Amino acid sequence: MFRRSMDADKGMLFVYKSETPISMWMKNTFLPLDIFFIDRDGSIIKIVERTVPLSTTNISSGRSVIAALELNAGTASRLGIQVGDKVLADILRTLR
Repeated sequence: MFRRSMDADKGMLFVYKSETPISMWMKNTFLPLDIFFIDRDGSIIKIVERTVPLSTTNISSGRSVIAALELNAGTASRLGIQVGDKVLADILRTLR
């Protein structure tokens, strides 16, 4: 929140204590993002591309997830990231 920029090779990973359906919004976020919802085994189960800055519309995971990753808008398309791809992060391995 309150971010106006983010380096191209950076992101924000939100990890939850247990799997749960989550909702996010863009309130007080000034840059568009791609949001990746991640299940316990690190699989991307949903991608929301090019979110609208400052929007208060709920962005739902649609089902239980353990984490959400926010990257700059356009990253999913630019890198060819798709639902089913895996996110490899040490913190996610400790949750399995």
